[in-house]
Amino acid sequence: MPQIRRLQESLINRIAAGEVVERPAAAIKELVENAIDAGASRIAVKLVDGGLGKLEVIDDGCGMSAEEMVLALERHATSKLPDDAIEQVSTLGFRGEALPSIASVAELTIESRVRGAEDGWRRVVDHGQLVEEGPAALPPGTRVKVEKLFAKVPARRKFLRSERSEYAACLDVVRRLAMARPDVAISLEHGERRIFSLQAYEPLADRVAGIVARELKDNSVAIAAEREGPGGTMRLSGIVGLPTYNRGVADHQYLFVNGRPVKDRLLVGAVRGAYADMLARDRHAVLALFLDLPPEDVDVNVHPAKTEVRFRDVAGVRGFIVSGLRQALTTGDRRSAQGADRGAMERWQQEPVSEVQPALRSIFEGRDWSAQRPHTETRVSEAGQAWRAYEEEVMARGDFAPQGRAFETTESADAQEFPLGIARGQVANTYIVAEAADGLVLVDQHAAHERLVLERLRAAGAGDAFARSQALLVPDVVELDEVDCDRLEEAAESFAQFGLAIERFGPSAMLLRALPAALANADPHALLADLADDIAKHGQALLLEEKLEHVLATMACHGSVRAGRVLRVEEMNALLREMERTPRSGQCNHGRPTWVKLALEDVEKLFGRH
Repeated sequence: MPQIRRLQESLINRIAAGEVVERPAAAIKELVENAIDAGASRIAVKLVDGGLGKLEVIDDGCGMSAEEMVLALERHATSKLPDDAIEQVSTLGFRGEALPSIASVAELTIESRVRGAEDGWRRVVDHGQLVEEGPAALPPGTRVKVEKLFAKVPARRKFLRSERSEYAACLDVVRRLAMARPDVAISLEHGERRIFSLQAYEPLADRVAGIVARELKDNSVAIAAEREGPGGTMRLSGIVGLPTYNRGVADHQYLFVNGRPVKDRLLVGAVRGAYADMLARDRHAVLALFLDLPPEDVDVNVHPAKTEVRFRDVAGVRGFIVSGLRQALTTGDRRSAQGADRGAMERWQQEPVSEVQPALRSIFEGRDWSAQRPHTETRVSEAGQAWRAYEEEVMARGDFAPQGRAFETTESADAQEFPLGIARGQVANTYIVAEAADGLVLVDQHAAHERLVLERLRAAGAGDAFARSQALLVPDVVELDEVDCDRLEEAAESFAQFGLAIERFGPSAMLLRALPAALANADPHALLADLADDIAKHGQALLLEEKLEHVLATMACHGSVRAGRVLRVEEMNALLREMERTPRSGQCNHGRPTWVKLALEDVEKLFGRH
């Protein structure tokens, strides 16, 4: 039988490093967090070869003395936990493992000077071995340089990815920390390039937009909400993108808990639930969301890198985020996507007609063009060719009446009175053409009406309809795993308020006595199985409300005006007016825009008037 033995200190440090530092981005995260916790007002991050060659973090924080620097390089030594109340921690890091872990797998150089001291101190550790220390000249603050990462640990080095991939991970880390602390000036350099330089105390919307994308500022709304939790007040702030401004991946969702960047499944699920009826399944919202709550209501020490957290009141936090996001979008997202698609607009534009050559001018002069159109050697876009073919066909028939359905409105209202203008016609029995004071508005009638019907169902008391049960003549027996039955039994009372009546029926079965009216045709087994899975994932039943919301969205789709239906002018204008009054009318239930606007100056450009 093998004997139990104590591990060597160097091996212990390498094992700890495997938990804390698996790539350059992890080292950057720890070092920048240390700088923030040291009270720095300016932080400079420098990378070489994506962090594989060298990474450096310079700050103007409180600095360290020579004695403190020795302690900082020992395991489980920290200045961030003044007492034993670990649940009350307010700093970004507190485990005291980052610096010794990095020093055990790289060459680490620390230079630091306490504010007010005449000199600083320098200490160099190469893969766990002290190689140099002594005085250093530098301004107050700390400079940490990491080189030769995993140079003596080839098994770890070979699992690092390419320079480009490692740089992308470092960039994401610095971006998230820069958003978390808008009161700190942060700059990032990669090689000889300055990636960004953010000033301190700039507005949050400006900082987030500068980091993520400039157009986010014009396609987002601010969020500010409060709610009482078990230990005190919870606050939610940030900026959230309109549903029409979305991405194909969820990499542009920045989530923070008490100023700490996290990638928590509960928060991601709450965001997904808030946008459930406004985004297609393969699209993701763009946002920066800051959740602040009392320290005793959240456990931040459940993950070595502290990227995941555990909430005391899971249901309350998730419900708070969902309701806060929906409320913010309700007040601001009557807007659609900003501007028409550039590619679509380019198809309208016709290139200038080239100068007719002198040799050909005599051919054209003196000819009677009343019965024949000239053929000019001009390259036009696809849409322009289609229009010219149509025009030639009309002229050949001698019929100059418009081929689309045009309406002459009898309304005397001025287009300036309404943001979406006055209806002037219908194209392809699908799109409403309206004239606004500042341009031309195109509305997808089915997408717009689908959203209006859904919001009408909600406003008319659809929520009360959830509580109306439809009793089953013969109760259904649904067989499930015993653990799933235990979960459902504990949540039976919360289900009852939505009109779902269930009770235990033996060790591995549930008896279904009534369903919500909106789910009268639902598959009982699939419904209860999904609810049990959701309880296992989130700790309680959260999916039923979302299922009922999905049912309402489906009802709205079937009850809305279909594409291809001819509308009278009065109906078109009524639709436009209701869109102006209805929240979330800027996009349909699947996240697509319901209307786009072509500015008047862009229309003038199409005809060479501007």
